[in-house]
Parts: sequence; C-alpha cells; structure tokens
Amino acid sequence: MAKLPRDLEKAVRAALDAVIDPVGGKGLVASGRVTGLVVRDDGRVGFALETSVGAADEPLRRIAASAAAAVAGVAAVTAVLTADAGAALPTASPAASPAAPPTRAPARRPARLIVAVASAKGGVGKSTVAVNLAVAAARSGLRVGLLDADIFGPSIPTMLGTVVGKPDLTADRKMIPRTAHGVATMSIGYLVNPDNPVVWRGPMVMSAIVQLINDTDWGDLDVLFVDTPPGTGEVQLTLVQRLPLDGVVIVSTPQEVALADVRRGVAMFRKTAIPVLGVIENMAWFEQTDGSRAYIFGAGGAQRTAAEQNVPFLGEIPILAELREGGDVGIPAAAGETAVAHAFALLATAICDAAAVAGKAPPALIFE
Repeated sequence: MAKLPRDLEKAVRAALDAVIDPVGGKGLVASGRVTGLVVRDDGRVGFALETSVGAADEPLRRIAASAAAAVAGVAAVTAVLTADAGAALPTASPAASPAAPPTRAPARRPARLIVAVASAKGGVGKSTVAVNLAVAAARSGLRVGLLDADIFGPSIPTMLGTVVGKPDLTADRKMIPRTAHGVATMSIGYLVNPDNPVVWRGPMVMSAIVQLINDTDWGDLDVLFVDTPPGTGEVQLTLVQRLPLDGVVIVSTPQEVALADVRRGVAMFRKTAIPVLGVIENMAWFEQTDGSRAYIFGAGGAQRTAAEQNVPFLGEIPILAELREGGDVGIPAAAGETAVAHAFALLATAICDAAAVAGKAPPALIFE
C-alpha cells in the first residue's frame, strides 16, 4: 500500500534527519538546515538546504537528495541550496528530476531588478538560457522583461516566436515591447530586416543599445533580464554605464576554452563593481540511450571555475533536444512541464534571490 502524503512526509523527514550535519553534528532536520519541505500526492519531494558557504555544501545537498529519494514512495526529488541575506549568495543546482520546486511564501513587489546574462564567449547557449530564465520567472507570477542587447546576433525574436514586424509606439513615441510567454521583449531584431547583416561600427552599435534601453516603454517590471553579446568589450561597458545592473549571471560550457573567458568575464564585472551572481554550466552532458551520461565537453569545468573564482555555482543544464527545438519554433522549454522546465524554475529562483541579496529588493517568486 502506498504511503499517505502525511506518512510519506514523516518518512522523508526521518531520512533527512539521518543525514548528519558535519558542522553541528546533528541531523539535518534537527539542526534546522532543512526548510520548505514539500511532499506532493504524486510522490514528488522538494526542499531547501540552508547554507552559509554556498557551493561548498553541494556534496551535502546531493547526499540529502539521495537520502530522500531512497524513501519508499518518493518518485522524484528537487533539493536546492539557499542562504539568508547575511550569508553567502544562494545557489541552486537543479537535478534532472521533474520534481516541482517548493512553494515560496509571497513577498512584497520590489523595485525592478536588472540582471545581465553574459557568456564572455559565443556558442555556449547564453541566449537559450536567458530566454528560459525569463520565461521561468514570468511563470512564477513576476512581471518580467527581456532586453536583447546582442546587436549582431539578435536571436530572441526567433526563440520567443515574435518575429513579426516593427513594434508599435506609444503616444510619446516610445516602443512597446512584444510580449510572448508572459515576457515583455525588445530586440534590434524587431527593427532591422532579419535577412540583412548588421554591419555597424562601434558608435552605431552603442547608439542602438542606448535606443533599446531609453526608447522602450517597459512599464512596471519586477525583473529585467538583459541578454548581452559575448565578449568583454564596448557593448558590455555601455550596458554597465547605462543600466543600474543588480548583478550578472555567466553562462559557460565545461570546456577549458570557454572557462578561460569565464575568468576574464568575472574579472571585468568585478572591475565595474557589478555583483557576479553565479555561473551556469550549459551543455554539461548528453544522456545516451542506455541512460549513461557522455561528458562531451568535459565534466564539471564550470563548477570548478566558479569555486576558483569564489562565485556561486548555480547549476548545470544538459544537452537536450527540447531546448534546441523550443528555440527554433518559438516555444521555450521553460514554458512546459518537463524536468528542464523545473530546472530553469530553480535557476530563476536562485538568480532572483541572489540579485535581491545584492540589491536589497526581494522579488516574489511563487511556483505552484
């Protein structure tokens, strides 16, 4: 006979309390490390593990998740690391399980948070990650905007299915963002012919970015994500100067040729006093037909680099056909109910929480 939800919750709590906190010597429940435990009727379990050392507690998170998963009746587990404002920035490492994140208590609506998504190197899936983060945050109930600042390679219109004509204007000649999947978007791709290359010199590129920032009627947003172009040059500096960024998330693949650019990117944003909220490892592995993982670009490189640079490791996303397919047809994977959609929900939570710590304005992320 299957356990009742209440009995299953007791069993999960007991399993988690059997894992000893190496700091206090008590079980994780008794020590107060486990918070937000949710046990659903279908056996999906979610909880947060309080941390003051960020990614250094990742092995403990994995042990706790395995302990919960071993309980009879548990179908899937989602476990994240979290920290309060006085501790290290929060980090989440989304597992490949489809469990929904724990429901979060409502908080007041904040002033706008502005978070850049950067890569320092092209070809690592930065725009795909930016789109899915924005959609995931919008699904939580936040008012979300997405600025496509990649002038030479504007891919947001394609990924969100909004490639249709120029944006409308308000009475005072401000551009009205195109909205898709709950996300208000603006891109140079709405203003130029998609079949013509953008062959502009530096000043024209800077002018275009300033126009996208200043001449768009964003309305009352909670979070504005900025998909930046790869590199650490003029465009990035213009964004830093023109936008009061609350933080930046860096996307990378595990291979060394990309990680060298991550280190340069972290150094650049630190020099401009922009908080680095964390690193996301994209294309972390490919799951083969037998269920084994092929680490095509190497294993764990972004996580090691994050630790070396003393910035949070937010999580890893595998190579998935649904991410590519969703981007091609304008329906992001985060708009669905798959495991990767829940992973992006966790990432969006971790990023907005980290930005809130840096900007002192906690957004209300509520996943039902």
